[in-house]
This record gives sequence, C-alpha cells and structure tokens, in this order.
Amino acid sequence: MVESGKKDGEPQAGELSAAEQVARIVESAAKLGVEVDEVAATQWLAAMAGSQAAGGDFAVDIQAGIYGHRITLLDFDPEVLARYRQIADIVEIPDRPGVQTAISLSGSAAQSRVQLFPGDADFFERVNLQAATREEACALLGEVLRDKCQAAFKGPNYELVEVKWGTWQQDVVRAGELIRAGKPISWDAAEVAAGGFDVLAPDGEPLHVSWEYGCQDPGWCKLDWVIVEPEAGRVVHASNMLDATWESPTGEIVPLDGYLDPYFQEVYLDAESIPLFTRLVKHLSANALQDYVGQLEHEVSKYCHCDPRNYGKVAKRRYNIFRLTGRWAEAAFVRELFDEPAALLYQVASLLDTIDEAVVSGGALAGDALVDQVDGLVRTVVRVCEGPEEEELVDALLKLRDDLTGRRALGAERQVLLQRSYKRVGELVNHYFQERLFLLPEIVQYVEALALADPAIAPC
Repeated sequence: MVESGKKDGEPQAGELSAAEQVARIVESAAKLGVEVDEVAATQWLAAMAGSQAAGGDFAVDIQAGIYGHRITLLDFDPEVLARYRQIADIVEIPDRPGVQTAISLSGSAAQSRVQLFPGDADFFERVNLQAATREEACALLGEVLRDKCQAAFKGPNYELVEVKWGTWQQDVVRAGELIRAGKPISWDAAEVAAGGFDVLAPDGEPLHVSWEYGCQDPGWCKLDWVIVEPEAGRVVHASNMLDATWESPTGEIVPLDGYLDPYFQEVYLDAESIPLFTRLVKHLSANALQDYVGQLEHEVSKYCHCDPRNYGKVAKRRYNIFRLTGRWAEAAFVRELFDEPAALLYQVASLLDTIDEAVVSGGALAGDALVDQVDGLVRTVVRVCEGPEEEELVDALLKLRDDLTGRRALGAERQVLLQRSYKRVGELVNHYFQERLFLLPEIVQYVEALALADPAIAPC
C-alpha cells in the first residue's frame, strides 16, 4: 500500500519545515542514544522536497554519467563510481548484435550515502534480446550467458562461483535433495565449465542436464563472483542479476521471467544506455510504484517473522518504503541507524559469507587480501562489541586467521566456526535494529496501519 504519510489530525510530512522534522527525529533518537547529524538530516530532507518539486521520476547526472530514479540518485555518492565501474567491467554482459544492455548498481551499493558499510557489490542489468520468436530469444540468452561465463571464468583478481540459469521442468534429486519443478537451477563454476551435470529422477533414473536445458525457461538469471581488491585489502562478493526481455519484430517487449522489473532502486552507470532504458520502462505497469512498495511491505512482514528474523533487512526495506512514499521524516530517522557503529556488524555478517565463499572457491586467488579482511573484522568487532560477545567473536576470527595463514588448519571446523560466528553476529544485528526501529512513534503507527490494511502483515 502506498501512502502519502498524512494521518487524520496530523499535518502532512511536507507541511513541517525540515528543521522541525529533524527536531522530532533528534528527540526520539536521543532516548536510545542514537546520534543524529542534524545538519546532514536537514539538508537531506530539503533535497528530497526539492527533488519532488522538480517533478518527474527520472534524472540524469550529466557530470558523473549516471542516471536513475531522482530519489535514488540523491542517495548515491559519485565518489565511489570508479571502484564500481571496475567491478562492472568484470560482471556486466556486453552488447552484441541483437543484444542491448543497461548495467546498474542495486541494493546497498546504490545507496552509498546511506549504507556506509555495504558488504556486497550488487549489480542489476537489463538485457534486451531482439529475435523473431521467444524461443530464439531464450536460445540467444543462453549463448550470451555461456559466453560471459567463459570470458570471465577466472582472472588475476576474480573467479566465477555460481550461476542461476534455467528452471527445473520436473522434480529431480540432486546431491540427495529433492528439488521441485519450477525452482531455479544453480550451477557451480565447474558445472558451467563442463556445460552440464548429472541428477536423478525421483524414481532413481539418471538424468543429464545440459546448459541448453535452461533455454526452455530461463527464469531467474544471476551470476556471482568472488573479486579481490588487493589495494584495499578486501575480498567482495559481486553479483549481477539480469532482467532479460525479448523484443519482437513488432516492438513488443516480453519479460522472459514473466515480470518487468521497475527501476526505483538502481543507479545506471552508462548514460549511453538511456535509449534502451526509456524504451523498456515505457512497458512498466501504471501501478509499478504501488506494486513495488507492496512487495517491500510483504518482505518486511516476512523478515519480521522468519526464523531467524532479520531486522537489518527490515530496516533497509522500510527506508526504501518511506523515501518512495513521501514519509521523509521516518526515512531520515532510519538513515541515522545505518550510520551508527553497531551497523558495522551488518557488514561483518556479509563479509563472513564472502570469506567462506572465497576459501571454498578461490582461497589461493584471495591470498593476503583475505587475511587483511579478517584483521579488519577483528578491529570492527573490538570497536562495536564488548564483554562475552567481543571475546567470542574475536577468538573465532583469530582462529580463522590462523587457518588462512597456514599456522593452524581448521579443516571441517572452519565451516562450523563461520556458521556460529555468522549466527551470533546476526543476533547482535537483529537486537540493534529491532530495538531502534520502533523508537519513532510514526514508524509504529505505520506498521499498525499495515496490519489493519492487510491481516497477512502483522506488526513485528
């Protein structure tokens, strides 16, 4: 549900000055010791109001050569462009005859003024395929993806780790696990290189799955790499989520996964792709924003009630809901939560995942950067935690460091250690965000309104 933020008996968000809204935020934040940068918050609220007054959803930063939703661009810091464009050179699908693309940053990477401690480098790419038939478009997509995987399989500072390509057309048993028809197919790097792998039918009959199998229904397409940034002493997980469309000879645009994604959380990195972007977004539903916000609201409910709960993701989605629906005071409050030292733990959890992935898939590739990254995590934990939590996490990280340097081999214990540390960090992140998200009365009222509007969405 999309709301303007106005409630009976209350002034609309825009009717209060930026300074008055910030004063309310500061008062609420002070109750739990959340430090608010009053100048920055006032400037952001004024910028949001100015952006709305300018009109239109689409904006271009000519100097930086980027474009996207006007609100999204306000949250992106062009100072990080050089770094992300270097990563994009590795992960993006290039144009070719019959294939036009538009690469963008998404998720936390697209909010570098807000998400100060992103763990991953998430990209989103529109891939438009011109072909006579849908079947030919799917075959072309399969060829494009395979070529990309082979071209960027492994380099001096990167390694492909997983690809999502195709949809299971029948139930199968893989590595002893039953996978139902309709689920996306995951390929590890070795399977991509081989162009196929073997599974079993539920009755035990052997089945061979070739790369071409995915052409029947490409479904959810995504590519994942481990990338080393040695100059920064950092190892990152980089992903590229594809939104593949078929453009028919008559100009009809057909999403190959059945859904044309909106653009409310993307920063596009190449202004030359604007013609493709504008051609595609003309086919978005008139209710695209309402549908997108509704999707985020349901995700808020899911992460509030899943096991384990994830209030970090709740906070990120609430921020996106508030900034897109004109609830800027609430958005400004949530922004401040990501600037607190404890928010660093969200990055720690993500980096623990990346370390595990790098050790399994490319430990030799990562080398000293992995050790540097663990050292950085130790410093973060010491800065943020105290007491038993600090001692437990630092001890686990030091053991992991010894394993990476060869001082002491952990073997199977490494996975147990990483999982235990990840779980503990997740608990600390949840406590931090849960405690603070419901400090602002307007946020509590908003969640209560969601529950009344849709019984499936209960207050967290």
